[in-house]
Amino acid sequence: MKKSDFYYDLPQEFIAQIPIEPRDSSRMMVLDKKSGKISHKHFYDLLDYITEKDCIILNDTRVLPARIYGVKKETGAVVEFLLLSQHSQDVWECVTGPGRRAKPGTVFDFNGLMSAEVIDVLDGGNRLVKFIYEGNFYNILDEIGEMPLPHYITEKLDDKERYQTVYSANLGSAAAPTAGLHFTPELLARIEGKGIKIGKVTLHVGLGTFRPVKEENIENHLMHSEHYHLPKETAELIKKTHENGGRVFAVGTTTCRTLESVATKHGRIIEDDDWTSIFIYPGYQFKCIDSLITNFHLPESTLIMLVSAFAGYENTMNAYKTAVEEKYRFFSFGDSMMITEVE
Repeated sequence: MKKSDFYYDLPQEFIAQIPIEPRDSSRMMVLDKKSGKISHKHFYDLLDYITEKDCIILNDTRVLPARIYGVKKETGAVVEFLLLSQHSQDVWECVTGPGRRAKPGTVFDFNGLMSAEVIDVLDGGNRLVKFIYEGNFYNILDEIGEMPLPHYITEKLDDKERYQTVYSANLGSAAAPTAGLHFTPELLARIEGKGIKIGKVTLHVGLGTFRPVKEENIENHLMHSEHYHLPKETAELIKKTHENGGRVFAVGTTTCRTLESVATKHGRIIEDDDWTSIFIYPGYQFKCIDSLITNFHLPESTLIMLVSAFAGYENTMNAYKTAVEEKYRFFSFGDSMMITEVE
């Protein structure tokens, strides 16, 4: 298929700039995977579609406040550092801007709380940076760092926790698993009160999730790699759910990619800890998930391609057309979509 097959026209004003309150009051489009029928609900209506035989799988990653600003000691120039991944103790791969000011050997100061030296330039232009500090690195990040909001969000986020899920636990993401932003503690309690089991996986979301597909033939796109962990208790929950005739609801494309990666690698769901660069697009045969809860994604992105693989291409593109017509809110702070077989 071609990249242009996944284009849709989105007015700028439909890109959500701030999160809605309360979290679960966002709208939820329900797309019947089988018939293509669309219903318009709210996220708090979730329990109308999930039974006690089913389970919900969440990605419990937590976002690093990974955008920090350093002052070049020689000149006083300010350079933005975006932490991507930890390579070794105190050495991180970073995106820097402007990059020309971050040459190997250059030293930067961060609010007097730590300093950093650029030690290498990697293929593609990212920098390897060694941080020097006293105390706890993550506490310093929490004090000086900003949330790495996507480029399409231009409003300042006052509360950092609004770019975290309420169940976030394992620090390491450069972006939020945004389908989970709609859950509240009260909704999670209602889910468990109905007897629906909740399982957790961890996939640390990389900025590659926003990387545009440049190849017109989508099969030539080089997918980014992300680290995941699927614990034993979650694997057992999924196995038991399927044995009892229940459905596995994956919350977000990151959860979907984790489960499908493990199922593809092992032929079944088991405990696993690895890296994945799985690219799911139409033609892919799903091996684990039965239903998907997700947000509305960018045109021509790998994420809308994944949704099309699961819901069907025609169903997906019609759903997005309908979402625009109905003025849904799009992207990270936007509304949600549930894709399932409506019984």
